[in-house]
Amino acid sequence: MATNTLSFLPISISTSQFCNEKPNNSSLSLPSSSFCGNKLLISYSKLRNLALKCNNPSTIFTVLSTLPTKKYTSQKMPKWSARAIRSFGLGELEARKLKYPNTGTEALLMGILIEGTSPAAKFLRANGITFFKVREETVNLLGKSEMYFFSPEHPPLTEQAQRVLDWAIEDKLKSGDSGEITTTHILLGIWSEKESAGHNILETLGFNDDKAKEVAKSMSGDVALNFK
Repeated sequence: MATNTLSFLPISISTSQFCNEKPNNSSLSLPSSSFCGNKLLISYSKLRNLALKCNNPSTIFTVLSTLPTKKYTSQKMPKWSARAIRSFGLGELEARKLKYPNTGTEALLMGILIEGTSPAAKFLRANGITFFKVREETVNLLGKSEMYFFSPEHPPLTEQAQRVLDWAIEDKLKSGDSGEITTTHILLGIWSEKESAGHNILETLGFNDDKAKEVAKSMSGDVALNFK
């Protein structure tokens, strides 16, 4: 029998927010934008039980506020958009569902489409590139994992996927724009990795350099294309 699993990005909550308050019957409503679905309500009593030491406020959940990239100084490092962070988390989850040992460029691409609300995702769907097509091409290209293989909780990035994220940051820095790094940067980063599974899948489904330039133009010129 299949089981339903609720997956969400972790949220940072300090125990100081509730350890010094008197118990009541209220609930803590976490933002729906952080989850796949409706709001998750955690009762006050259950949330309080998560704290190890109320007299010493500590972080219970870890915030996923950035993605694994090369080290940059905090002043130099642009921020990732919420959609980019969600798409990364969903792509990582999809790699686990497929029981792959790593999070590759194909997983980053699927994450963009699963998140679904970004301009990059809408552009892909408008051009006939859907999640189910990408997933099917992924299985055709990479195959299926063994039935009894279990992926790690956070499948490590492949070298190509790591270069995609680094490309997104570096391209954003080249633009000189102070905005966030978006899913469009990730999409174009995938396209820049010519030998990657993500690039091959996009190409198979009709994506090309002209479409990449069209995507870049939709960013109001804040993406400096440099495909090699």
